[in-house]
Amino acid sequence: MRILLVNWNDRANPLAGGAEVHLHEIFGRVARGGHTIDLVTSGWPGAARTAELDGMRVRRVGHRHSFALRARGVVRELLRTNRYDVVVEDINKLPLFLAGLTDRPFCALVPHLFGTTAFLEASWPIAAVVWAAERPIARAYRRAWFQAISESTRDDLVRRGVPRDRIEVIYPGVDAGWYTPDADEPHAPVPTFLYVGRLKRYKGVEIALRALALARQARPDVVLEIAGSGDDRGRLERLARTLAPGDAVRFLGFVPEEEKRRLLRRAWSVVLASPKEGWGISNVEAAACGTPALASDSPGLRESVRQGETGFLVPHGDVRALADRMLQLAADPALVARLGRGARTFAEQLSWERAAGATEAELHRIIAAGGEGGG
Repeated sequence: MRILLVNWNDRANPLAGGAEVHLHEIFGRVARGGHTIDLVTSGWPGAARTAELDGMRVRRVGHRHSFALRARGVVRELLRTNRYDVVVEDINKLPLFLAGLTDRPFCALVPHLFGTTAFLEASWPIAAVVWAAERPIARAYRRAWFQAISESTRDDLVRRGVPRDRIEVIYPGVDAGWYTPDADEPHAPVPTFLYVGRLKRYKGVEIALRALALARQARPDVVLEIAGSGDDRGRLERLARTLAPGDAVRFLGFVPEEEKRRLLRRAWSVVLASPKEGWGISNVEAAACGTPALASDSPGLRESVRQGETGFLVPHGDVRALADRMLQLAADPALVARLGRGARTFAEQLSWERAAGATEAELHRIIAAGGEGGG
């Protein structure tokens, strides 16, 4: 296959996150399987205009704020000069509405859509743009086939008018050979909870901080570690200082993969209190390390956490419920161990090889179907 792939960031971008991990883990394997992939993505100050990553030829266009305007022209140029078998647009952040630029077979890859959660993160004008841009997806992509990373995302697309039979659900994987339990790195000596991810307002880190403060009223030894960077860090640090003593919350900043693995192994549980995710990759990375998860009972997260088996789900925004689950784990190391074993078993069922193989098979089906529309 010759594939034209479009995503806002590549994995080398300083702003790359879970969506880029997903993209490269899958399409890097597809490329190594002998297929040709051109990836169009945004640049950043000092970035090379072209690169090769994971066997894909990367072409960087503009930057974070100009990509939506400039990418369509570059895609038109590539479509004019190359005969692609299929075009794949990763609808991550704003949709680029590329399906109307070509009659080639088209796949829209959707981690998740923001919907009204955009208003939790961005200013009203920006959030309104994101919300409005997502509204016409069913109509603008009516000739496309879709790949969703969870049933929650599929159901969101169906509610928006995308035919269910045009959506394939393919769960992300996890590198269970890298993320593993290690007897030489046991859980921390005191109950330690961990958030891993970008520090963005919509991620719900504030809820975790408030739950920690409530839990410490009963267990002053409970600790929350926060690994990651983002524009909400300053606000969260100020909030933490008002809620708990200095040693209760540790902001660790960006951590490399080896340190992240160490933190996941020593945590008693990861915490992710987001109102909406496509999947919740940190939950399954923790699971592979034998560490349970506490998460909001939110779209996406309720699929990456098995209630009572790999961790616990709590009503989103219910600080008391999250604090109670923290205290339950803090009081019962045997429960932490049991959930950790269940989490590892769950993670072993997931693999990037499986996800890449399923994606490759879906693209072959889309090509076989040709450029037919969805009605």
